[in-house]
Amino acid sequence: MRTPRVRRVTVAAAAVGLAAVVSTGCGSDSESGGGESEGGVTTLAFAASTFGDPGRGPQLQEWIDEFNASQDEIRVEAASVPYPTFGQTVLTQMGGGEGPDLVRFDMPEFEAASDAGLIAPLDDLIDVSQYELLEQPDQFMVHDGVRHGIIFEASNYAMFYNADLIPEPPTTYEEFFDTAQSLTSGDIFGLAFRQTEAEEAGVWQDIFNYVYGFGGAWSDGENLTINAPENLEGLQAYKDLYDANVIPRGADAATFRRMFAEGKVAMELNNGGYATHLRAESPELNFDAAPIPFPVRSQGSILAPIVINEASSAKEEAATFIRWALEPENQVKLQEILGASSVATATERSSESLQDMPYLTTFDDLTESSLPQVVLGFEAQTPDIRKIVVQNVIAALQGQVDLETALDNAQEQATDLVG
Repeated sequence: MRTPRVRRVTVAAAAVGLAAVVSTGCGSDSESGGGESEGGVTTLAFAASTFGDPGRGPQLQEWIDEFNASQDEIRVEAASVPYPTFGQTVLTQMGGGEGPDLVRFDMPEFEAASDAGLIAPLDDLIDVSQYELLEQPDQFMVHDGVRHGIIFEASNYAMFYNADLIPEPPTTYEEFFDTAQSLTSGDIFGLAFRQTEAEEAGVWQDIFNYVYGFGGAWSDGENLTINAPENLEGLQAYKDLYDANVIPRGADAATFRRMFAEGKVAMELNNGGYATHLRAESPELNFDAAPIPFPVRSQGSILAPIVINEASSAKEEAATFIRWALEPENQVKLQEILGASSVATATERSSESLQDMPYLTTFDDLTESSLPQVVLGFEAQTPDIRKIVVQNVIAALQGQVDLETALDNAQEQATDLVG
């Protein structure tokens, strides 16, 4: 059993926004060096990239405000950090014994922080036996018998499509390819995905679906299998779409998602959280969702745990917030905010929600076949492996090397990395 490293720090009061993560430490306003706030309230910084989401961010703030209104001695303040820099920013702060008290991590950074002892064990802080946790995603919250996280959001990947352009969604890869090709004309593209090294984490999320959707895997749990034939087949499918010019090449995610909202992209593989963003950005857009039409029903999932910083001197107060979040009424409210995502516990969709968003069942039905975007058996090393894989895959996209050689190179480099 791993024993997390303990750090004692004296910090300034948490502040809202990026400064709360970059400039301050974590803990109570009333501890020495932090200054006593009015009424001796303990202020906790909660960092999450989703607070900056134009669709969900304001609603999440209202949800947090409900917690604050229910408390006399604890206040949670949201700190939004842009997704591309979130993991490195927060991990750097936590590594220095500072950073936010509460963090919503994605799985690669969660694994790295857990392995480094930067996350507080939750076993003595939260009695999870009181809650009906979703078994499939929750299993990844426990490491070496120690619980380090609670699912904040579990968001399965599916195929979003413009229903005005595509009355019936494709059900095979061949149909998927043909649809993307036939709808690409002028400033309209049949498909969009990330394909630049600047969006490394996002490229990893995108190619994960092609690898697992063609029966591949990055490892067998003990050894890396980056250059396995199934992986090559899946990534060749990804490259074939790139080579067919059915995507807006060079466009980053923010750009092509805006294009999807404007009806200029017909299909996109994305997670359930995207649905809320779409509805907020383009209420009139007629979109729907279906399972990704690849040979194997296996796809990625954004598992986003909420964790407590090991450096926080207000762990009990932070746990109070997590326990509040796990209460059935608050789980239902959180799921309504997150849209087509799931939360930590089993909840029932309202008939009103299902009528308004019939695609919710598509995402919910994928939970048992979804996997977090980590390299199984090498979870803590996933960020480094991810960098190697993405660099080599993009080199193949750009014609610097053939794809098979690129995967062989990635296999060799990543094997040397993990020792």
